[in-house]
Amino acid sequence: MANVTDISKQVKGGSTEAREQEIGQHIGYRYDVNLVPDYNKVTPFLQKYIEFMGWSDLNWLEDVHLGYEEGRPAVFDRNINGWVQVPEDMELPDNQQDRDMIARELLVKFQASETHPLVELNEEYSKVRPPSSD
Repeated sequence: MANVTDISKQVKGGSTEAREQEIGQHIGYRYDVNLVPDYNKVTPFLQKYIEFMGWSDLNWLEDVHLGYEEGRPAVFDRNINGWVQVPEDMELPDNQQDRDMIARELLVKFQASETHPLVELNEEYSKVRPPSSD
């Protein structure tokens, strides 16, 4: 059985690190997703969102990070099991926490938009139907 030191070495280096270099991004599940983001970096949109929802934190967005898909900045949307690419004309800050806050904002905006794939699914399969105009 491997001891804690052996496991720590495997996590910090070795094949996982090589894989991260190969794909050009960090493998997120290796990190503690319960770490609270720096709330001093919350965007104005997210601040209004937190207030509107009556929440004290962004706990459901804490593990949302800006990644890359096909070489372009993107955020992963678990609801559609796919990447949402950042608009090409959007300038991104160098600081990863700022980038992650932007990723959170983009994800919330996309999930609330009429173009989100779940809107179409809801319209097709919802048990609550709008009244018929017949």
